[in-house]
Amino acid sequence: MPQNPQNALDRIDEQILWELVQDARIQNKDLAQRCGIAPSTVVNRMRRLHELGALRATHARIDLAQVGLPVQAMISVKLRAQAQTEVRRYTDKVVALPHVVNVFHLGGVTDFLIHVACADTSQLRDLVAIKISADPAVVSTQTHVLFEHIAGADHMGRLAGYEQIREPIVAG
Repeated sequence: MPQNPQNALDRIDEQILWELVQDARIQNKDLAQRCGIAPSTVVNRMRRLHELGALRATHARIDLAQVGLPVQAMISVKLRAQAQTEVRRYTDKVVALPHVVNVFHLGGVTDFLIHVACADTSQLRDLVAIKISADPAVVSTQTHVLFEHIAGADHMGRLAGYEQIREPIVAG
């Protein structure tokens, strides 16, 4: 989210985003009713949220196994150099791979965490060996096969909103 105070999100903006996380297909009139605002206000606010980059996309979450990609893995990657141009080159290369679901650039021992989906373990092995590890910038990789995806954004439905997430974490 933008750090500019002029672009700060208010409670209604956050509620719109929260409702969209729960149901990206919600109709504007229903969203307006849940937020206590007019449908035209929802349209204007959603346009603004897109412009600010707070609302990047609304899309379906699919079961990758149902589309023939039952093998998922997280691949941690350590690069040789941390030169910005080399990191950008590697990022651009990895993001373009068709099996890549998500790419995370990390701080710490691991430079990247790459979430991939493949048809089978042979395809995963080849993807790691031929496309991900073989790059001259890569020092090492570790592949972690996912047995089960337990929680994603779906678990947020039990929360009251972003305010609850921002509350201090206490023991107990």
